[in-house]
Amino acid sequence: MKGEVKKRYSMEERKEFRKLILEKLKKAKKDLSMFQESFSDNKNNGTDDTYFTFKAFDEGSETLSKEQNAQILKHLQKFINSLNTALIRVENKDYGICRITKKLIPKERLMAVPHTTLSIEGKRLIEYRKKLIN
Repeated sequence: MKGEVKKRYSMEERKEFRKLILEKLKKAKKDLSMFQESFSDNKNNGTDDTYFTFKAFDEGSETLSKEQNAQILKHLQKFINSLNTALIRVENKDYGICRITKKLIPKERLMAVPHTTLSIEGKRLIEYRKKLIN
């Protein structure tokens, strides 16, 4: 056992990761819900009876705000999907294995970014390959 490299996380460790992922998923879904609610409530800013110049400025601002809101929504949905996929990996017992190096991702990294599929080494390899291509 002494020089043996650990290939996967134990059931207890996976339970710990699962709990962390579920907490993050709950918060992300709550954030998404609140954001969608405020986004739909904000459609009318009460500028119906204001001057044309203010209205034109407000419409430009509203367009930018809609684009930013769409980006935030897209990001939250992607984050939720990544967390759901991480949960599947926990259940399949292959959670925490780098998809590039096939080595175990350090627990500290998974605690910070529980949906990651890359170790720092794997991430650097991808960046290095991108530099070679470009």
